[in-house]
Formats: sequence, structure tokens, C-alpha cells
Amino acid sequence: MDTSSSKSHLFSRGFSLVEMMACVSIIGIIAFMAIPSVTRMRGDSERNLAIARAESLNLAQASYIQVRGRTQAALEWVAASTPDSKYQLLRNYLSFAEPTLSLYLPSGYTVAFPPIITSMTKVSLTSPTGVINY
Repeated sequence: MDTSSSKSHLFSRGFSLVEMMACVSIIGIIAFMAIPSVTRMRGDSERNLAIARAESLNLAQASYIQVRGRTQAALEWVAASTPDSKYQLLRNYLSFAEPTLSLYLPSGYTVAFPPIITSMTKVSLTSPTGVINY
């Protein structure tokens, strides 16, 4: 019996096909379990960003009233007929404001501004699935 060939077979390096298939299967199972969590986290983070941006718009409304005065702010607010024109009034009072309202909010989210700014009513936030109460 040749002992040198049996020793080299015992100390061979590398993985067998069965070991490689087991590793690939384990990685596949982990990925299968992780992908729904990642997509749920992304949706949750977009929702949280939309809520934070809506709250920023509420604070910007209060700042706008303080700076412009109640009467002047009310007149300018009523004259701004579209949500984008109302956003332009508030844009100077927002940190990191995007040029348009659609860029400011995450995709699929919209806000409705109150018709009268001096009522200090919150903006209403709507997601692709419905109204969000925040």
C-alpha cells in the first residue's frame, strides 16, 4: 500500500460540491428572508420622511405668519391659488427646500394646504394608500 497517495488525499484542499451547494442554499434562504424586510424598511423610511416634511411645512407656516404679519400673510396665502404657489411662499422658511413641492415630498405623497393660513391648521398628508394622520 502506497502511504504517500493516501496522505495527499487526506490533506487535499478545497470544498466539495456538496459543501458548496449547502453554502449557496444557506445564502439563498437568508436572502429570501431579508428581502421583504428591506423593502418594508424602505417604505417605512419614505413614510417617516413624508411625515417629517409635512411637519416642516407646518412650522414654516407659523414662521411665515410671524415674519409677514397675520394680515399680510392671509392676503398672500389666499392669492396663492395652487399648492405649488403656497409652497413657494413657505420655501424661504424651510431648511433644505427643494425647488418644487413635488420634489420636496417623497414620490407618491401629496399635501393639501389649509385654505386660510391664520387658522393654524396642519397640512393634510396623503400617501399612495390613503390619508396619514400624524
